Amino acid sequence: MMERERRWLGLMVLLCLSASCAARELKIKHKDDGPVYNHTLATILVEYASAVYLSDMTELFTWTCERCGDKTEGFEVIELVVDVQHCLQAFVGVAQDLNAIVIAFRGTHGTSIQNWVEDLYWKQLDLNYPGMPDAMVHHGFYSAYHNTTIRPGILNAVKRAQELYGDINIMVTGHSMGAAMASFCALDLRVNCLAQSVQVITFGQPRIGNAVFASYYSQLVPNSFRVTNGHDMVPHLPPYYHYFPQKTYHHVPREVWLYNVNLESLVYTVEKVCDGTGEDPSCSR
Repeated sequence: MMERERRWLGLMVLLCLSASCAARELKIKHKDDGPVYNHTLATILVEYASAVYLSDMTELFTWTCERCGDKTEGFEVIELVVDVQHCLQAFVGVAQDLNAIVIAFRGTHGTSIQNWVEDLYWKQLDLNYPGMPDAMVHHGFYSAYHNTTIRPGILNAVKRAQELYGDINIMVTGHSMGAAMASFCALDLRVNCLAQSVQVITFGQPRIGNAVFASYYSQLVPNSFRVTNGHDMVPHLPPYYHYFPQKTYHHVPREVWLYNVNLESLVYTVEKVCDGTGEDPSCSR
């Protein structure tokens, strides 16, 4: 992993899920009905979202890497899924402590990060999501999962894991571009594979579709959370234009916004579970 990338991802983990040693943590929950955000689970899944960035395939497959311990100790990798042509990477495995299949997607990395972020400003809603009238997404986000070797590799590995461990829960995670792929994967598992229990926690996810798509997604994958922090610009892209609600990108729910509040000599990390709209104006937007 490149040093710049390691520092960036380490900062993401630190800002998202930890307070400094002098800090305290506050949790603010919305009163809306819906799935309950599990902070402890998020601190575990962010380790998987981080580990998938590793380039050493041997350490990753044997789960002996630097991040492959503590909260993820004992994880059994079923399959590493790599698409060299499109520079994509994911893994599927079983976490017996969670009694779940875990799927993690790598985000954009290396020297392509800046170009990818800049390109997010101009991505247009240009693809009708199959089987969902009026649901629009961007073909690049959609294709990265659906039109590469990633999808068949993931689905085959999930099938193998289920043959070994039964019909256990499926948890999907990823960071940045990997978060976008994680959302499409979760939807695919629910719609096309008829998986009954799919849970999603992503980190720094961009917008991937319009409001109609977000509505379909929230109905089909209700147990889904997007963790954002006050120092990350990717969740604000592609831009949301509230003047054109039918034509603009719209986040899938539900956001969990993490930000710091300074009170004299103390720093409080506030963890706010936002409303179910996906575009809560009192959160990161």
